[in-house]
Amino acid sequence: MRKGEIHRIVVRGPNWLGDAVMCEPALSQVRTIFPQAEITLLVKPAIADLLAQHPAVNRTLVYDDRGRHAGLTGKWTLAGVLRRHRFDLAVLFQNAFEAALISFLAGIPRRFGYATDGRSLLLTDPVSVPSRNVQKHQVEYYWDLLKPLGGHGPAPAPRLFITSEESGAITRRLADAGIGASDLVIGVNPGSTYGHAKRWLPDRYAEVVNRVLRDLQIQSGARVGVAIIGAKGEERLGEAIAEQIKARTVVCSGQTTVRELMALVKRCQLFLTNDTGPMHLAAAFKVPVVAIFGPTDWQTTSPYQVDAQLVRHPVSCAPCLLRECPIDHRCMTGVTVDQVHGAALQHLPLAVPLPADEAAPSRDPLGNPSLAGVTVFLDRDGTLNHDTGYIKSAEEMTLLPGVGAALARLKQAGARLVVVTNQSGVGRGYVTSKALESIHAKLRLLLAEEKVTLDGLYFCPHHPDDRCNCRKPATGMIDRAAAELQVDLSRAYVIGDSARDVELAKLVGVPSLLVMTGPSGTGTLADLTDRGLTPDHVADALPQAVEWIIAHATPRPVVSQVHPDRGCVSGG
Repeated sequence: MRKGEIHRIVVRGPNWLGDAVMCEPALSQVRTIFPQAEITLLVKPAIADLLAQHPAVNRTLVYDDRGRHAGLTGKWTLAGVLRRHRFDLAVLFQNAFEAALISFLAGIPRRFGYATDGRSLLLTDPVSVPSRNVQKHQVEYYWDLLKPLGGHGPAPAPRLFITSEESGAITRRLADAGIGASDLVIGVNPGSTYGHAKRWLPDRYAEVVNRVLRDLQIQSGARVGVAIIGAKGEERLGEAIAEQIKARTVVCSGQTTVRELMALVKRCQLFLTNDTGPMHLAAAFKVPVVAIFGPTDWQTTSPYQVDAQLVRHPVSCAPCLLRECPIDHRCMTGVTVDQVHGAALQHLPLAVPLPADEAAPSRDPLGNPSLAGVTVFLDRDGTLNHDTGYIKSAEEMTLLPGVGAALARLKQAGARLVVVTNQSGVGRGYVTSKALESIHAKLRLLLAEEKVTLDGLYFCPHHPDDRCNCRKPATGMIDRAAAELQVDLSRAYVIGDSARDVELAKLVGVPSLLVMTGPSGTGTLADLTDRGLTPDHVADALPQAVEWIIAHATPRPVVSQVHPDRGCVSGG
């Protein structure tokens, strides 16, 4: 396939919420493989809402299979719509026969997808289905489909996007229910549209929540609210649990759009859930998750590359993938309150939101926000924590002196904190992806104890020989963060301990701060000087770097000079 000749691509996405989240890394990979192409997403209405803000997508077409696209006539109508767009390539993540049939009827010259569901003859580029003997996560299943097109490297964790307006609307909605902007929120997702077999017992959910509430009261004394979510028809289930919870609880079951559900899940500091679509929403937003698995296969559909605690009761008949249990539901009834509570404890202490009077950015004498809109990109090893070479376990993760307090100053002043770190130990085989998840969970935990939350954590797992676009000093991680977090790079900084961090800052065009806490120390500075790469500031450690940023980024007050004959004249 000559990629330069591919100008218009239609991507047929999965139908289910969870599957669409797990397909997100592959959707982003389509954009990486075809950076100049116009990408149109063809999905059902709920998935169109889910991916409405995705930066890889230029246009979305809604497949209304219950309305204008129902039946054979509707499929022909949809094929006609696709034909008018004159697509060069169809990428079919949805595995059904009809996905291939519609793209065939639309006359799309290249039709690319897995050779499944008897549709091989309708595909110009059928891809062999992975062997059932090879255990593969669903994220990797979608990701690997693109390898014949040039996709490479390990799949990253899924990500989702909401707007600040959507976040603000949920904050106001919770406030109307008595849950303040600075309160912790525990999310509970007790239902499952797939079937009752995936549901844990509601009384046990309530007991776990009450135990966690007691734990949080002992640890921090923070105000806590509970949000129960679910689909239409699950309202009574949510109300039954709410009646037993000893805290302010709002039941949102059946009362949120997909976009509202996303914003609500992102607002949570802890999420207790069955294996459902909202579980994957929480994972994509890096919300600490406790997920209970019964009849489904945790090895293929668990939260991917995030710090999630899985709870299951192994039985010989699971995973059966049945919607309803034909026997005694032992895979779920065997999961105890103690097990789920113990899993939740692994996420404590939670990152407590700042009190309302501290949550606003600090201000100068005339009321201007000091660091509002500022983003600080942070290296990890040698900058935040002791660099031991390759950190291989969570036990080795220890913060450098003063790091927590320094980052807390930035957060209280309104800055956003984003970690960007090379982790080639994964690509080299020194560190497993699971171990890296635990290491980053420990990092977040250590920072949470200082009341610091990260706004993003991006890592490059590739071997240096992979020549990826994300390994520093390449700008891939910052490019991705800028798109996802809507970063204003004109108000950004990079802090790191290595030459790569300074080079990265130069390439991005932001100020660079070199800290001398890395293993190379003054050798790094000497190397940079020899190469003519001078950092904007050299600091002994992170606290001193933070002081420089605060002084550099805080707007200077405007001084008004009063003249008797002319009134007030603004001066600098």
